[in-house]
Amino acid sequence: MTLTIKVLGTGCRNCVVLDRVTREAVAALSLDATVEKVEDYQTITDYGVMTTPALVIDEQVVLAGRVPTPSTLRQILATASTHHAPGPTTIEGN
Repeated sequence: MTLTIKVLGTGCRNCVVLDRVTREAVAALSLDATVEKVEDYQTITDYGVMTTPALVIDEQVVLAGRVPTPSTLRQILATASTHHAPGPTTIEGN
């Protein structure tokens, strides 16, 4: 399944950097993910984010107010992708 990643930010330098390093990390990890830049202030506040930049993975805010190191960001994305992977299907019978 595809991860949905959103970089929230109004265009400040740190927001641009987070968008760039997120896209680089997704490529480096060969993740099946879409990355979207969200600049609309109302949408950003709807996530409860008051300090940008912020990172949202599958509608969960995982980071706000800073740009992580590239290695920390790769770790966050790798963890999210392993939690996102479909697990075994359980079929319950009577």
